[in-house]
Amino acid sequence: MTIEIVNPWTGQVDYRYTMMDGAAIEARLAAAERAFPAWSALTLTERAAVLHTVARALRAAKEAIASVVSSDMGKLRREALAEIEKSAGCCEYYAENAGSYIADDIVATDAQRSFVSYEPIGCVLAVMPWNFPIWQVFRFLAPALMAGNVAVLKHATNVPRCADVIERVLREAGVPEGVFATLHIDNVQTAAVIADARIKAVTLTGSERAGRSVAATAGAHLKKCVMELGGSDPFVVLADADLDAALPIALSSRFGNAGQTCIAAKRFIVVDAVADAFTERFVNLARQIVVGDPGSEAATLAPMARADLREAIHRQVQASIAAGAHLRCGGEPLALATAYPATILDHVASGMPAYHEELFGPAAAILRVKDEAEAVRVANDTSFGLGASIWTRDRERGERVARGIAAGAVFVNALVRSDVRLPFGGTKSSGFGRELAGHGIHEFMNIKTIFVA
Repeated sequence: MTIEIVNPWTGQVDYRYTMMDGAAIEARLAAAERAFPAWSALTLTERAAVLHTVARALRAAKEAIASVVSSDMGKLRREALAEIEKSAGCCEYYAENAGSYIADDIVATDAQRSFVSYEPIGCVLAVMPWNFPIWQVFRFLAPALMAGNVAVLKHATNVPRCADVIERVLREAGVPEGVFATLHIDNVQTAAVIADARIKAVTLTGSERAGRSVAATAGAHLKKCVMELGGSDPFVVLADADLDAALPIALSSRFGNAGQTCIAAKRFIVVDAVADAFTERFVNLARQIVVGDPGSEAATLAPMARADLREAIHRQVQASIAAGAHLRCGGEPLALATAYPATILDHVASGMPAYHEELFGPAAAILRVKDEAEAVRVANDTSFGLGASIWTRDRERGERVARGIAAGAVFVNALVRSDVRLPFGGTKSSGFGRELAGHGIHEFMNIKTIFVA
């Protein structure tokens, strides 16, 4: 089957590729199986040297990679460059710090010696999304490789060149054959790969629907899996919030990457005492955002990755307005099939799509609440639980409120983001398991107890 890739900005077909057949898949799985013993037998120092080389290779090729990212899924060039830099930094961090995460843990028992050993498990299948096509891969890959695992990547079908450029960078950096490979495959083929005995575990970043499907297949074959799924992150503005600090972050979190970010702020839960002031300033800032050519420095909002995604966010906006939400800015599709303006809905309430559904595009929902207690209740009134942010001048209050939010990560007076030093993942319908830091690197290792009497 041939897939056509339409450039989100030009509307032109930039690339065509063909899905792999069974022989190509078999060759790559066989190569991964052959590569694992030698790669896992390398010392941490040897694997770290390779990861440092990968980081240098990413930076050396960043301009070319950024062009591929923008062409495949429409990301602003400066956003793509930042994503590549973050990926390089991730490689460096795990090259330098993985040893501390996977060193033996000595445990005092009645044995002469007892400890917990962390050992690689083999080949991990990564099913990755299009919205951060470089970073999402390296967020998993850098720790996994340092742990001694090998990996195969099933990337989103609309970012094939991003998958290929990652493979090329790793190969040119000296990553041995079979340690990493891309699989251009469809969902049926993916299920077969998950079932293959050579695949030991699966990690997925994507939609709740995709997560349910992949997790079910992995479970049927008793394969460990990690699911990082969607989010409808609350951005809670309390009465004592510093609006000068909160508003730039609100704007960046909601409209960066054209709003196509799982951990973006989507529901702005604002206490009545500051709701008018926050909303007016937020709307004024949003009106200054300009959709434009991803390669232009003048553009401040990228096109959406596909026309169907634009249509989906517009339907949610329209349905919410029909249910009583107030449109404060945006809300009308632009001439380009993938372009949608920065949109803000005010007075969003239960029963509206903007209240209950993930808005995966440049649309913000403002939910007005009377006080802190109602803010926490509304923040938790969702099936999602990925990230959240709390805005208050009182740090102790912020920490207390953060403990009451059901989410995988809560940031007080800061942008919600993945940090290589901290575990990342969600709860409820936002998934399970963790990436990054010790919790993440251990997900795909055999945590072995050794007891010597």
